[in-house]
Amino acid sequence: MAKVTKDMTIGEILALHPKMAQVLMAGGMHCVGCGASAGETLEQAAEVHGIPVMLLEAKLNAFLSEAEQGRV
Repeated sequence: MAKVTKDMTIGEILALHPKMAQVLMAGGMHCVGCGASAGETLEQAAEVHGIPVMLLEAKLNAFLSEAEQGRV
């Protein structure tokens, strides 16, 4: 099972599943399309946006779990 960590870049996270951008945007990270965001870690991006990184990490991993079970 793939797992998102706070040390992964946004680009790495987006490469895990085509709908990861939607999860990030729903979590308050609306700049996923920005070229600079691809090289930022999840932790860095969360800090800039004032979002708890653990919350984003949990949402992203829950989505991946659902996707791996064929529910997404």
